[in-house]
Amino acid sequence: MLYYLSSLLTPFWGPFRLFQSHALLLAGGTFFAALLSAALLPRLWDRLPRDHGKAILKDMGGMKSAGKPTGAGFYVTLIALPVIVLFAPLRPWDFAAVLALYAAMVFGYLDDRSAVPWGELRKGLLDAVVSVAIALFIFLGHAETIDGHAGRYMITWVPFVKDIVYVNAWLYVPCAAFILWFVMNATNCSDGVDGLAGSLTEITLVVLAVFLYVVVGYRPVAHYFLIPVYAEAARWAIVVMIVAGAFGGYLWFNAEPSRILMGDAGSRFLGILVATACLMTGNPFIVLALAPVVLVNGGGGLGKLVLLRVARRLGFQIGDDSVIKRIRFPLHDHCKKNLGWSNAQVLMRFILLQLIIMPILLILLLKIR
Repeated sequence: MLYYLSSLLTPFWGPFRLFQSHALLLAGGTFFAALLSAALLPRLWDRLPRDHGKAILKDMGGMKSAGKPTGAGFYVTLIALPVIVLFAPLRPWDFAAVLALYAAMVFGYLDDRSAVPWGELRKGLLDAVVSVAIALFIFLGHAETIDGHAGRYMITWVPFVKDIVYVNAWLYVPCAAFILWFVMNATNCSDGVDGLAGSLTEITLVVLAVFLYVVVGYRPVAHYFLIPVYAEAARWAIVVMIVAGAFGGYLWFNAEPSRILMGDAGSRFLGILVATACLMTGNPFIVLALAPVVLVNGGGGLGKLVLLRVARRLGFQIGDDSVIKRIRFPLHDHCKKNLGWSNAQVLMRFILLQLIIMPILLILLLKIR
């Protein structure tokens, strides 16, 4: 809103032209969201439902969270929304995608509040609907017509391929929807240690914002790396950093021993935002480089579940002493139960792994093409 108002207000006072600067909007939005989140959360969290703990993990401290306010992601994302409206100059289809992100958050919050947790099928179908909607909104807002080809195509770039790839709606929407669905659920599964999912995702969001703003959204750098320029990338960088700022305020209170928990409302929102922003870079595979630890930690459990069910359907028996059965998922549970790590060790070591692995994968993805 400030971006569009600046052209109307500048004739009355020259400094209003500064709101045309994406850098100023990004910095201002991030700071304002963090300040609001840190100031308002303590006044709001008493209205949240209380966590019941995880009795199945009581030998690993699963009951330590019992009684703490959960679902704080609901308030954090709501705090971020007016800041997004104020600072991020989004076009209609992009704003529709943002609203779909909030639908995923609301479903998570309703599950948090439910006396009986929603079943896998119900949650999976709702996740699929939201994921397809976001993928469709991105395509409608950013697909282009290509000379000599009928219809519209998404201009994408992929690892190990130098040329630009043009993808039609029938391929783009289902593939993008699967990525959105998987990353959202992997992030949700990673939420189990104070500060873990939030801290890992904060790192991803900050790097994503820099990548969107400095690489994909800046023509000289994009041309150097032989990737297409996305005109809206800088605006999505503002959205990403506003959310990072808001969840930074939440993490202030979520540091161990935590006072509040973000619940499914926050973890699902963060996961699907990361996937959406990765799609906005033009390379859907970049999520593998920017969220490696989250995908292995939470997504490994989804992969293990699918593998075991497929093996059972095919008549294969996987013994309890096999490697796949011995490794617990999410992986942070394996580290606590089988390796004897404390919560603080899990958090610090997972963050270090993310900081080491991320730049290596990102450089390989950019340069080997």
